[in-house]
Amino acid sequence: TPQELADQLKDGLLSFPVTAFDADLLFDETAYRQHLAWQASYPVAGLFAAGGTGEGFSLTPEETATVVAAAVEEVGARVPVLAPAAGNTAQAVRNAHDAAAAGAQGLLLLPPYLTECDQLGLFAHASAVCAATDLGVIVYNRANAIYSAATVARLAEKHPNFIGFKDGVGDIEHLTKVVATNGDRLFYLGGLPTAETFALPLLQLGMSTYSSAMYNFVPEFALEFYRDVRAQDRAAVTAKLNGFVLPYLQIRDRVKGYGVSIVKGGLKAVGRDAGGVRPPLQDLTEADLADLTALIDALPTSTPADAL
Repeated sequence: TPQELADQLKDGLLSFPVTAFDADLLFDETAYRQHLAWQASYPVAGLFAAGGTGEGFSLTPEETATVVAAAVEEVGARVPVLAPAAGNTAQAVRNAHDAAAAGAQGLLLLPPYLTECDQLGLFAHASAVCAATDLGVIVYNRANAIYSAATVARLAEKHPNFIGFKDGVGDIEHLTKVVATNGDRLFYLGGLPTAETFALPLLQLGMSTYSSAMYNFVPEFALEFYRDVRAQDRAAVTAKLNGFVLPYLQIRDRVKGYGVSIVKGGLKAVGRDAGGVRPPLQDLTEADLADLTALIDALPTSTPADAL
């Protein structure tokens, strides 16, 4: 049920698997399934197929349906798979129907495409998607989709399957209002890039989890970082920030769009190449990839998966 899904997601690390492409930038289902199987071999609480890190913005609706179906078939019996609902309202509703048909367990409602939105419009958009499915729906508060605390409360009151609020803005006052107004009716997850940077302070606001992009290529490190955050071990978190996360951000910030490219670069660095990124993104330069590889290689030996 949506509530059971929320209960699982709120107390574990979440991630957005990259979408594998071949040399012609077409969906590589074999490589994608291999990546998912590796990701699901660790104790991750949920995987969001065709999300931001999965370049969902570059996929056609047909490709999105194919990617989600492959994810559900490959790992859905082991870990919840959530699908995107993106674009205009009609497309988002179509995504929701396709996700349900594929057997996905939930939806992440992304901001509408390239238009300004006021609260009545956002409510109508999110309400249409919630009404179109029985799947649990999480809204992504980001870009042109900034949901007020009152709009979130209206959605929660009207739609039992509205279960979560993901934030990609980081406005502390706004988050405080949303969490204080809606309390335990929803679960709250961090979605700022890169999420680890903000994880400890946002925990104090009630955001018990977040989506980790680096889980794609250093899952042991990502899980250990999440464990330290939940334990509120500030010293351990700070050591990991200084040792890996902040140097990683320096590479990420060299080129616009590297937030996704660096994840695929990380996979290449660890010998699990998932192909390049689609335009308008660009792949890491050889120099940037070399710097990232050196940073990954310098990580201490991680905890085995069966001990996490």
